[in-house]
Amino acid sequence: MYREKEINEEEILKNAFKPKTWQEIKTHDSWEIFQILSEFVQGFDKLASIGPCVTIFGSARAKPGSHHYKLAEEIAYLLTKKGFGIITGGGPGIMEAANKGAHFAGGISVGLNIELPHEQKHNEFIDPDKLITFKHFFSRKVMFIKYAQGYIVLPGGFGTCDEMFEALTLIQTKKSLRFPIVLVGKEYYKGLIDWLKETVLYNEYISDSDLCLFSLVDTAEEAVDVIDKFYQKYDLKPNL
Repeated sequence: MYREKEINEEEILKNAFKPKTWQEIKTHDSWEIFQILSEFVQGFDKLASIGPCVTIFGSARAKPGSHHYKLAEEIAYLLTKKGFGIITGGGPGIMEAANKGAHFAGGISVGLNIELPHEQKHNEFIDPDKLITFKHFFSRKVMFIKYAQGYIVLPGGFGTCDEMFEALTLIQTKKSLRFPIVLVGKEYYKGLIDWLKETVLYNEYISDSDLCLFSLVDTAEEAVDVIDKFYQKYDLKPNL
């Protein structure tokens, strides 16, 4: 099975490097531009009036009933009861749990799904009129940032870390307004934070103040409290 997958990836790589005519390149790139534009238009159109939301990230591999799954569901439920809508990546695992919490709390439940080689199926707890499926990660990430007043980052893998660092970079470089980013799981994120302090900060590749751009908590109540207290001081407003 592994060998078959390796051969398929080799074929894909070979095809990607086959010489193409100028007409082929021009035609492909032109259609790609239109597809990217359509994703932005659809996203802006569907999300423009959803109101204050919090984006919740975490692994698609979290099993229903697991600790992190139940934690995501509880966080989303509590945030929804405080008037926030919930945005997720639309898939299974933590995403499903967060959409489920919002759904059963009677609030807005948004799913920004993504086309993957092994197609990611959207979960059943997304409001039907607030489900969008993207081909491109970058246009999807714009929607995560633009329409969220906060980030909750539960344990996850490469995708979760990518989305977390995207948000931190935009705030650090002042391309986005400051909004709360909450990492949930002190033990899970301990190694990452130690590395940021002991290696990245030590080499002066970030500043002390950059480590204040996020909060680290363990419980649903603590995560919601960070968001709540932040907006007791600041008015809710779009991020971009």
